Amino acid sequence: MRILVTGAGRAIGAATATVLAQAGHEVIATARDVSLLSDLDVAMKLPLDVTNEASIDACLAAAGPIDVLVNNAALGGSAPLETFPLDHIRQMFETNSLGPVRMAQKVIPGMRERGHGVIVNVSSIQGRVATPLEGPYAATKFALEAFSESLHYEVGHFGIRVVIVEPGYTAPGMKMNNDHLPHPDAYQGLYDQWGDTDSKVTGEGGRPGPEIVGNAILNAITDGATPLRVRVGADTEMILGARTAMDDATFESTMRAVLGLTW
Repeated sequence: MRILVTGAGRAIGAATATVLAQAGHEVIATARDVSLLSDLDVAMKLPLDVTNEASIDACLAAAGPIDVLVNNAALGGSAPLETFPLDHIRQMFETNSLGPVRMAQKVIPGMRERGHGVIVNVSSIQGRVATPLEGPYAATKFALEAFSESLHYEVGHFGIRVVIVEPGYTAPGMKMNNDHLPHPDAYQGLYDQWGDTDSKVTGEGGRPGPEIVGNAILNAITDGATPLRVRVGADTEMILGARTAMDDATFESTMRAVLGLTW
C-alpha cells in the first residue's frame, strides 16, 4: 500500500515510517523540515506543513494517490493555563486538530472514488484524559478524537476506515517547545510533583520506544477488523481502564494516590 505519514521527522512519526517501510509498504514520509527525514529508508520524502493549504496541495500532487493517511504531525507545549499564550494554543489547534482535517479533506475524494482507504489519526492518552500543565495539548487531542469519530460514521459507507491510535508515554517523547512558554514561580510545586510522575506511570522499565506505536499503526492498517480506537502502552490501558470504570471523584483520588500528587 502507498502510505503517507505526516510529522515523520522524529519519534513516533519516524518510527512509524520505518516500521511500515520494513513491512514492505511504499511510504511517503513528510515533515515541515525535510532534512529531518534524511535517515529514513522510504520510497519518498516530501516537505509538508499541515497548517498551510498550498504546502498540502504541493505535497499531495508530488505524492500521487495514496491508500493510507497517517496523521501524526503535532505541536506540544507545557505551562499553566493561567499563563499559556493564546497564540501558541491557536498554533497547536491548527497543527494537531485542523491539520488532520485538512489532510483528510484532500485525500477522501480519491479514496471514495476508489472505494477503499484508511485514515489513521494519532491521538494520545490525553485525547481521553487531560493532565495538569498540558491542557491545551489535551484539548487539541480531544478535538481530534471528536473529528475522527464523526468521520468514522461518515466515510465507512464508502469503504474508508478511520482509526484513532491512543499512545501513552513513549521515549524520547514529544519535543514540547517550552522555551518561550511562561514558567510562573507560583506553580513551581506543581512542576516538581508532575515531573516526578513519569516512572510511576510507565513502571520500572521506563517509557517504551516509539516502535510500539508504529507496530500498532501497522496492525491497524492491515487488519480490517481493527476497532475505532486502539490503545497503545500499558500506561494507556491502566489509566483509560480506570477512567472508564470510575466516576470523576474516584478517578481523581485514585490517580492522586498512585502518582503521589498533593497539589
